Amino acid sequence: MAPYVLPDLDYDYDQLEPVITAEINELHHGKHHAAYVKGANDTLDKIAEARDQGDFGSIAGLEAALAFNLAGHTLHNQWWKNLSPDGGDKPTGELAAAADEHFGSFDGLRAQLSAVSATIQGSGWGVLAWDPVGERLITQQLKDHHSNLSIATTPLLVFDAWEHAYYLQYRNLKVDYLDRLWDIVNWADVAARFDAARAGVNGLRPPVPAA
Repeated sequence: MAPYVLPDLDYDYDQLEPVITAEINELHHGKHHAAYVKGANDTLDKIAEARDQGDFGSIAGLEAALAFNLAGHTLHNQWWKNLSPDGGDKPTGELAAAADEHFGSFDGLRAQLSAVSATIQGSGWGVLAWDPVGERLITQQLKDHHSNLSIATTPLLVFDAWEHAYYLQYRNLKVDYLDRLWDIVNWADVAARFDAARAGVNGLRPPVPAA
């Protein structure tokens, strides 16, 4: 069975400047994201060892570690795809219409997701998600990587609000960091995830471009 792997990025570390510096992206991808990949793989090995030995005394802690690391890996996979040197502006087409319907306007969506991301207590993520039950766009706060997320929803756009994502550049001005993120949002990627989610596809894997 293949281990989890750290993905290559679609752009160089410096190509998201001036919004995010090359130094932050190199540390974020090569150290923080890589640590979640290693953590997920190491934890799977420990779970297999416990299973082989028939000793599940540590299984609860191992499952928590797997959830933390695997969710961190998955969210970071999406984070890198949600951003682009050619991003910014605003959504178009059906995603724009959905933003108008569920948030009043794109400005309403932007204000709400920014507030959601800025007010997380501690570390976490702000998320624009598709709720298949209500068939609507919603925002959510993820504490750390994996708590407080309804299992039915599909993340479409994720904002990393952990300090390692911005502190070297923006210090304690997280609101300024979040405001600048909108300049590099890859709306083509978000729209592809939106289309996939409405079609019943989980959407956590990068969308496959049309032929």
